[in-house]
Amino acid sequence: MKHYAGQDVSPKETSICIVDEMGSIRRELKVTSHPEDLARALQDPTWRLGRIGLEAGPLSQWLFSGLAQAGLPVICIETRHTKAFLKAQVNKTDRKDARGIAQMMRVNLFRPVHIETLTSQHRRALLTARKLLQEKAVAIENDIRGLLRNFGLKVGMTGAVGFDVRIRELVDGRPELADITASCSPPADVAGGTVPPPPEGTGDHPG
Repeated sequence: MKHYAGQDVSPKETSICIVDEMGSIRRELKVTSHPEDLARALQDPTWRLGRIGLEAGPLSQWLFSGLAQAGLPVICIETRHTKAFLKAQVNKTDRKDARGIAQMMRVNLFRPVHIETLTSQHRRALLTARKLLQEKAVAIENDIRGLLRNFGLKVGMTGAVGFDVRIRELVDGRPELADITASCSPPADVAGGTVPPPPEGTGDHPG
């Protein structure tokens, strides 16, 4: 007999419900919201899990990746469709939501959501962080231009690499300004917009 599991995730704990093919609840439990703890609970040989439901949310990518790597048949499901299915419940609780998701898995009534690989997630996070740093670097350069303009010093048109050279030329012989601009200047690799390449052989696209 196959079994189906539903998980209702919160930041600290995840409610798990396991039902059989007839819809009868076979087990309910709470575990820490961590891939290893969830995998340990779901890998019990008592259960022949056909599908494991995981609602899309802030922790879903991390939890999904961990459960999938553990060889479990986890499916990330669309949030709005899930909420529409669960809203008929009276006195909503994490435990009841886990029951509802388990039943959705049993009757195959869900909308799956694509989850990126961990490599793609890391790549996306890297690009997001780099973009943020580049925006900050541009803002700092503009502030330095404005600061020097107050002293009659004009930076003019420069490239990303030439900016630092031009600043040093302008403040040469003016140590008070040299100290200020040196402490404000962004690192050259950030100002230049260089981004480390993705790991070799992955071929992953940031999406």
